[in-house]
Amino acid sequence: MPSTPARNIVIVGGGIIGCTTAYYLASHPAFDPASTSITLIEASTQGVAQGASGKAGGLVAKWAYPKELVAVSFQEHVRLAQEHDGANRWGWRFVNCGSWEGRGEVVEPDAAAGSGVGAGGRRKSLEKTLGLSEEEPKPAPGTDADAALKERRAATGLPEDLNWVEPHLTDSYSPMAPPGATAQVHPYLFTTSMLELAQARGVQFVQGKVTALVVDKTGNGNGNGNGRRVGGVTYVPHGAQEAGTLPATHVVLAAGAWSPTLVPSLPISGTRAHSITIRPRPRPGTRIAPYVLFTEIALPAQQASPEIYARPTDEVYCCGPGDDSAVPETVDDVRVDEGACESTRAHVASISRVLREGEVERRQACFLPVVSAGGGPIVGEAREIAEGLVVATGHTCWGICNAPGTAKALAELVLEGKIKCANLNKLKPSRFL
Repeated sequence: MPSTPARNIVIVGGGIIGCTTAYYLASHPAFDPASTSITLIEASTQGVAQGASGKAGGLVAKWAYPKELVAVSFQEHVRLAQEHDGANRWGWRFVNCGSWEGRGEVVEPDAAAGSGVGAGGRRKSLEKTLGLSEEEPKPAPGTDADAALKERRAATGLPEDLNWVEPHLTDSYSPMAPPGATAQVHPYLFTTSMLELAQARGVQFVQGKVTALVVDKTGNGNGNGNGRRVGGVTYVPHGAQEAGTLPATHVVLAAGAWSPTLVPSLPISGTRAHSITIRPRPRPGTRIAPYVLFTEIALPAQQASPEIYARPTDEVYCCGPGDDSAVPETVDDVRVDEGACESTRAHVASISRVLREGEVERRQACFLPVVSAGGGPIVGEAREIAEGLVVATGHTCWGICNAPGTAKALAELVLEGKIKCANLNKLKPSRFL
């Protein structure tokens, strides 16, 4: 019986792609801890999930893109939630998803006049009083006002259970997907859970900044690598002054918008996105209905389009447009523009009394990795650079959604020699490098 080849696998990046890949590698039937080591290294001093993976909306959708990854990822999300109690551990649940159009009530003109775009950047698509404190009374059943409200909901398509937007401000609501086609996770909890599950299977976690790939000119050249093969990474451990080396037979580059710092030829750029989370006032006997809304809000001076995600804990996530600000040196250097966050708060408050009266718990920003050449993400072995170098980046706003499919494909590639779960040829690095 042939012996299992020795493998030292180093994953660069502690976002959702890196942490999920660590889990899938350590869970693969071919993984043998006696002959294979897996190390995940993250640059942030705060740990994993400090970038987009901790500050995203957490949407998981069958209607996401690219379809090749979505087809694998969605069913893997379902399986992971079933096997690891995802509902309680990382907030997995199915949600309603719809497009809402209507008018905003401007109670704070200065804040609502903002665009939500962060200072220092131009708008880029993502493909302090809180008003009155009294609860708005609902009309009594059977009254003329109750009949008018029901008529309004019926005319606009607004679901009866969507209890946190104002019916009288709604012009139209339409479902974006059928039931069962959209779900959500809490991105930070999902990412950290993947790392914890990976560590329980033997994955080592290292905190430090990778400064370079080590490439040996000892490959056989048969894989279009021109005789080059990865030999590891150099990095500076946290708290240290001198660089060290992690030897590797395979390096998985999953550093999101920071991936080009190690492979400059990668056509990856970053889109900065601001978001906030709001904690509504507790309402006895009433929960925030599980809806994700893509809105078009008509305000006196502009049109605003925030996305709003209700979470199982009644926390509500809201994000505005992206911008093209420069990607900083590390994820810990990302700066939050308070004005952008405040504009997003004012925009969502203009259509929801519930959100207007809630408390903003987080104001945050992150950089989404985008393939600047179009298409993507980039997933596969970059043999043009070096054999054993595996790239997984450019997932845009669908990183949380497509992480399990990406990770499953990479585990197959590294441990079996080829991707079996899907045909990802159009995502191969050779198409982009």
